[in-house]
Amino acid sequence: MRFEELPTPCYVVDKGLVEKNLKILNGVMQRTSAKIVLAQKAFSMTSLYPLIGEYLSGTTASGLYEARLGYEEMGKENHVFAPAYREDEIDEIISICDHIIFNSFSQLEKFKDKALKAGRKVGLRINPECSTQIGHAIYDPCSPGSRFGVTKEHFRPNLLEGVSGLHFHTLCQQNSDDLETTLNAVEDKFGEWLAQMEWINFGGGHHITREDYDIQRLESCIKRMQVKYGLEVYLEPGEAVALNAGYLITSVLDLHQNGMEIAILDTSATCHMPDVLEMPYRPPLFGSGEVGEKPYMYRLGGQTCLTGDVIGDYSFDQPLKSGDRLVFGDMAIYTMVKNTTFNGMPLPTIAIQEKDGDCRIVHQFGYHDFKLRLA
Repeated sequence: MRFEELPTPCYVVDKGLVEKNLKILNGVMQRTSAKIVLAQKAFSMTSLYPLIGEYLSGTTASGLYEARLGYEEMGKENHVFAPAYREDEIDEIISICDHIIFNSFSQLEKFKDKALKAGRKVGLRINPECSTQIGHAIYDPCSPGSRFGVTKEHFRPNLLEGVSGLHFHTLCQQNSDDLETTLNAVEDKFGEWLAQMEWINFGGGHHITREDYDIQRLESCIKRMQVKYGLEVYLEPGEAVALNAGYLITSVLDLHQNGMEIAILDTSATCHMPDVLEMPYRPPLFGSGEVGEKPYMYRLGGQTCLTGDVIGDYSFDQPLKSGDRLVFGDMAIYTMVKNTTFNGMPLPTIAIQEKDGDCRIVHQFGYHDFKLRLA
């Protein structure tokens, strides 16, 4: 099937571009001996797990269901972190995860012995209280009052027996200079305990496959922990695996006027690309320009009843008309994993674009996907 023949709305993931990203990540692994695992919270397209598993060390999860997904579909190293674990889930988590990372000393005391008895590696998440983000407090694990990780004030070294590694996650779509800043804070606050650990996990948020990313600085950070403390280093990027490797194809359903030109699409910001509203940001749209850059300007909105279901304002060389197809870029990450059927919106079809350009539909959704979520 050709790209232009796909139904809309439709997520399309370019397999060749994903593999390009994976080769960059694998290069870091080869040069440093660090291990990189897929953060499934950003991208969990299991039809590509065999490919991802060829290049990365495994997966990391935020709870039982993601942990099961990584265990069943990739079957390599399987890590998990959650702010708290449920009593009725912890046994299964321990049975399928290699690294189990706890968010507090109380959770550590509660479940550590079970995990160690099963031969699992036990870790503790720390909070270096080092914010390197501007304007994205919702995604800043070091923001005041954050529920993530143990701060220096509440650190209890007398309870570290059996803990083999420390984990921190402070970044979101950032470069390695911010990682370096964070590492300085980690050493300053927790350095005296690093030497007694076996491993350290740098968490996610590393935009390693972005064009301007400083890979050399990243590798220096990795080697610094390896040489200075003898630690095995883990990274768990999610976005970097499928960054700029996916599209969302949509069609114009109607044109409307209210002080400006408005185009109603068969997709939705709130349902199909929620980070547009949460982050917020204006997603790239092929063939369009900024407001005022091209002669015809439109506000692009979705079908739902939410007034704020607006994707953004874009300009075009020609007027839009009903039936036109638009293609948004960078729509693999934090889209499929976060979409909803709010307002009865159908979920987009999912397709893979092969290296030869041919497209293959891997999943289509219908009314029952909406109905069964509400039963």
